[in-house]
Amino acid sequence: MKYLNYLAVAVCVLFFAACASDSSSSGGSSASKELKEAKGGKYYGGIFRINENEYLRSLYPLNITEVVGHRIANAMYEGLVKLDQANLSPKPAIAESWEVSPDAKTFTFKLRKGVRFHDSPCFADGKGREVTANDFKYVLDLLCTPDVDNQGFPFVKDRIKGAEAHFEAIKAGQKPAGGVEGVKVIDNYTLQIELEQPFGSFLQLMAMPFAYAIPKEAVDHFGKDMRINAVGSGPFKLKAVREDAAVVMVRNEDYWGKDAAGNQLPYLDAVKYSFIKEGKAELLEFEKGNLELKFRLPLELADDIVDREGNLKGKYQKFEYQDVVSMSLFYYGFQHMRDLFNNKKLRQAFNYAIDRKALVDYTLKGQGEPATTGVVPPAFPLYKANMVKGYDFNPQKARVLLSEAGYPNGKGFPKLTHFINSGGGRNEQVAEATQKMLKENLNIDVEITKMPFAQHLENLETGKAHFWRSGWIADYPDPENFLNLLYSKHIPEKLSDKSYINSCRYESPAFDKAFEQALATVDENARMAKYREADQIAMDDAAMLPLFYYKDIRLVQPNVRNFPQNAMEYRDMTEVYFVPAGE
Repeated sequence: MKYLNYLAVAVCVLFFAACASDSSSSGGSSASKELKEAKGGKYYGGIFRINENEYLRSLYPLNITEVVGHRIANAMYEGLVKLDQANLSPKPAIAESWEVSPDAKTFTFKLRKGVRFHDSPCFADGKGREVTANDFKYVLDLLCTPDVDNQGFPFVKDRIKGAEAHFEAIKAGQKPAGGVEGVKVIDNYTLQIELEQPFGSFLQLMAMPFAYAIPKEAVDHFGKDMRINAVGSGPFKLKAVREDAAVVMVRNEDYWGKDAAGNQLPYLDAVKYSFIKEGKAELLEFEKGNLELKFRLPLELADDIVDREGNLKGKYQKFEYQDVVSMSLFYYGFQHMRDLFNNKKLRQAFNYAIDRKALVDYTLKGQGEPATTGVVPPAFPLYKANMVKGYDFNPQKARVLLSEAGYPNGKGFPKLTHFINSGGGRNEQVAEATQKMLKENLNIDVEITKMPFAQHLENLETGKAHFWRSGWIADYPDPENFLNLLYSKHIPEKLSDKSYINSCRYESPAFDKAFEQALATVDENARMAKYREADQIAMDDAAMLPLFYYKDIRLVQPNVRNFPQNAMEYRDMTEVYFVPAGE
């Protein structure tokens, strides 16, 4: 209960106890006790309970680098725009409208009036103030400022005009007057952002946590403790944090949003996140009605729950089943800037030695698609991922390449540690399967070491690991977001410095050239072709070891409404609501 004073601890205990006892007599859902009917057939009330298998790393928007922090913070913060939960297209948030210049380089946003930050002790009177264009200017300037807790700069570095110049000036000890050149406050409710060149997914980029509205008062007041404090303007506000156990958010009574019928949003009383690490224990809680969502199925129980056609079995038939091939990649990373995997033929040998289809069929029980094309998942209709050739299973070729790499039949190969993080059992099972394949096909012994997620990220980002498990879920719906993982401009000068995006530290002038040409291409089809060219270069180099694209499966309680699935598992809790049991 670090960072909480004694009074707050007492409040937390009472609130968590209430959350734990909110199950009803009908299936345990928190929804059926005291729902209040709203206009248009909607209902107010209830606590939506969600579990994650890993604890969050940070709630500070500029330091959110993993999906758990993103999902939780997304309910409390908002930016100029956000994504539609159903189709992932940008839609208005704090900006009620925007205009784009004819050259597609200047975006002018008109902000809503009356949007307020949550009440917080960071404000002089404890009351949240109005959000203005100055707050977005502050955040975007902060995003372009060197800081160990700022992981978002690479996303805007070559995009917002003057971003890199501002960053380098502050790094050199200067204080640029006026902040980032391309970010201008026209008035309190008008913000203008100028880009270096057209970028087709700029609005999607602005929906990321790095562009959330944050009051300067909060950063000044909480400092490093912004990790577990949130002062946003979103539909829910932070109630309590219990380290490694739970995060509770309650309804923001002052939220600006209303639905089509005029109902004040959000509908839910609260959202509670728990952090049960083991998938079977999480499923049991869902079956009892103590969770509204079960995201992904325990691999060892998958065949007992649903058949390969998506039909639920037995006692699970009462739940709603959802599935989609997602904009996400499960891969193993190679550290290119350390001895061993700076050897291209060795990386290729590892890629050919893995039977991805068997991995998906038997280990994942069909909950995935083999990553036999490229880095970009086949979830982007215009991308045509099948035009990129990745790696098939070819153990004979793998052994030849291993010999050419200097390790015939694995002879002389050093002890290799495979670093993974826990993930409800899935990461361990995949690691054990690939460990067996590498032994059988290359005669290489791999030792698996599991560590907490935050420590795992620190390990791979600072170049300590040679070989590790990683994954990427799209921050915004564009192939560029995946290829960005291999862009050399994200590599820091020293191996010990954090390399957040390009953790593999892959460097290829040919890849960079194709990638940069794609970024500067406005025509959608031509841009996709250039992205595919970059993807193919990375695959030919075996820049990483793609294993599978996630097939996300969800079980949802039958009384949940307005909670559609999408290929990013992007969750917007603003209009989610419960209905009475049996409705």
